[in-house]
Amino acid sequence: MTPLRVLVVGCGNMGSSHARAYHHLKGDFQLVGLVARTAATRDKLSAEVGGVATFADFAQAFAATRPDVVSINTYPDTHAAIAKVALQGGAHVFCEKPLAETVEEAQQIVDLAKRHRRKVVVGYILRVHPAWQKFIEVAQTLGKPLVMRMNLNQQSRGKDWATHKALMDSMSPIVDCGVHYVDVMCQMTRSKPVRVSAIQARLSNELKPGMYNYGQLQVTFADGSVGWYEAGWGPMMSEVAYFVKDVVGPKGCVSIVDRQGERKAGSADVDSHTKTNSLRVHWQDRDAADQFTRPDQWIDTNDEPDHDGLCRREQQFLLRAIRDDVDLGDHLDDAVASLRIVLAADRSAREGRTIELG
Repeated sequence: MTPLRVLVVGCGNMGSSHARAYHHLKGDFQLVGLVARTAATRDKLSAEVGGVATFADFAQAFAATRPDVVSINTYPDTHAAIAKVALQGGAHVFCEKPLAETVEEAQQIVDLAKRHRRKVVVGYILRVHPAWQKFIEVAQTLGKPLVMRMNLNQQSRGKDWATHKALMDSMSPIVDCGVHYVDVMCQMTRSKPVRVSAIQARLSNELKPGMYNYGQLQVTFADGSVGWYEAGWGPMMSEVAYFVKDVVGPKGCVSIVDRQGERKAGSADVDSHTKTNSLRVHWQDRDAADQFTRPDQWIDTNDEPDHDGLCRREQQFLLRAIRDDVDLGDHLDDAVASLRIVLAADRSAREGRTIELG
């Protein structure tokens, strides 16, 4: 088949990884352009992926390259506008999370995709991660209700702190990162979320007025399951307990465990944000003396893909969706649902009250 022509918009960390994925999957994809505001950024990536044409402006690039696929890896406040132009212009879309800044805009994109018979894949990277798939699978064997405890804090400085501040021009950490982990919770429970509450703290005067860089949300599901997610960004954040992924049910628990010190590089190491390395499964089964009868099970996941490998898996999923006309209705419904929850959490944090999700 003729390779799908791809225009990559945004050449930062995620955009670079996805551009490398398209370049690696030659024969299926053909990179036809890179868009970034900074010439040095786009030129450096172009040299890495074979001298692809570069542009400073998306509209100009879209008109010049006429792509089959637009890969959106920009700041969240631009996602919806770029996706709408791409879909209306006949292109399929890969969009890094979140799909939009509001539920209404996200739903508009979903509706546009249906109307134009185009595919939209949202970059929920954990959905293609085999170890996280196993984590979810084991959690679903623990009975109901589930207690899901997750966080991802990052002690950032230099360019990472600059990136975080730019992200926080449009949304808080519990929105930007929270969609990943709320989506995981929804997969684990397959139950309707009914209410959400959140707290927040502004730990830096370098942020725009009204923004905060630490938040924690709590979500309750119809089946009685509960989950919390915590996210904080900045040079003041602690390196202690910054990565917690733990699920408890009536039958036992499963946890992502740093068994070999794999996270010794610290919270700023992007590869460590998706790594599991080991899952520890504990069962509550006991004998007449109330002693445990089953030893904890260790599931070794050290052969998991690295960050670029996961990005290739995401693009392979997009390829299958396009080539085989895969129905992405559930994928997009889940993307909108997780966005609805984290935006309600952001509202709760700002207003100091619990939000009923209806």
